[in-house]
Amino acid sequence: MSDERFACLVIADESEEFPDALIYAGLICRNTGWRLIILRVIEPSDPAPWASITDEMRRQAQDAAESLTQRFAAEVWAECGVTAEPVLREGDLKPELRKLLEQDHSIKLVVLAAAHGPGGPGPLVTQLGKSTGLGARPVPVLVVPGALTREEIRKLALPVAIVATKDDEPPAA
Repeated sequence: MSDERFACLVIADESEEFPDALIYAGLICRNTGWRLIILRVIEPSDPAPWASITDEMRRQAQDAAESLTQRFAAEVWAECGVTAEPVLREGDLKPELRKLLEQDHSIKLVVLAAAHGPGGPGPLVTQLGKSTGLGARPVPVLVVPGALTREEIRKLALPVAIVATKDDEPPAA
């Protein structure tokens, strides 16, 4: 699951602030030529008394996740002209995110959006404040404030220039 080009990862959820992270990441990818990966993790459903019901619940969750990532991919294409690569996983978010970061070393940046308001910034942003990162492999995380307007997001993302070489070495001065 690795491409020669670097990638930026956003974690798709149904939060109000997720589109902010998606558009910011899309603009970064457009400006750098990176790939955009949208991760959607489907939480496992509680087992039902009959296997056929559990299978149907899993199928419906998979269909909903595919529909959601397609909608987000269409949005980032319309806004930024970037083709997103959806990645669907089943399990708990944090372990699945760690696995993806370990498997795909082309991912060089994770973009999250922080919620604003009394509920706090969100579970992943909160975890970052309490730990050393999202996984064993260090990957920079960029947090987009959820209170920004779309125009403010565009203004902030456009001047960002991320320079990296294939060998992960800084460019020569």
